[in-house]
Amino acid sequence: METTDHNEKVVNQLNDLLVKNYDAEKGYRNAIENVDNDRLKRFFRDQAARRSQFANELDQEIRNLHGTPKTSGSATGSAHRTWMDVKAALSFDDEESILEECIRGDKASRDEYEEVLEKHDLPTSAADTVMKQLNAVRDTLSAVKGLEDLHD
Repeated sequence: METTDHNEKVVNQLNDLLVKNYDAEKGYRNAIENVDNDRLKRFFRDQAARRSQFANELDQEIRNLHGTPKTSGSATGSAHRTWMDVKAALSFDDEESILEECIRGDKASRDEYEEVLEKHDLPTSAADTVMKQLNAVRDTLSAVKGLEDLHD
């Protein structure tokens, strides 16, 4: 029984990360529509593609554990994207506001990935996938912070 409970907890945690990546992909795609800078558009397009890849990888890990992957983002993610739209529309510096939101979202992703790795005994394949994605999120966070510095 413990193994089934543990497996279900792991699947739930991976599903939470999967939903976070659906939200991040949609958020980055939304950001593309709210900036004029070609460099930012490319960066956001690359990040959206990366998060789609992450979602595919997590989907496979969940299936490997005989779980059912979730198929869409969260209500919180949808609200976050809507807030980003409103903030962009009202801001005098749209791109800076959008970058701030990307940083906030990536910090939340990083924290959730770290928590999953710290609190759950993941199977090796899932742990490797989560660690690889965590490192990529950390790299993205550094890159976004670097892009924000261009606006200072």
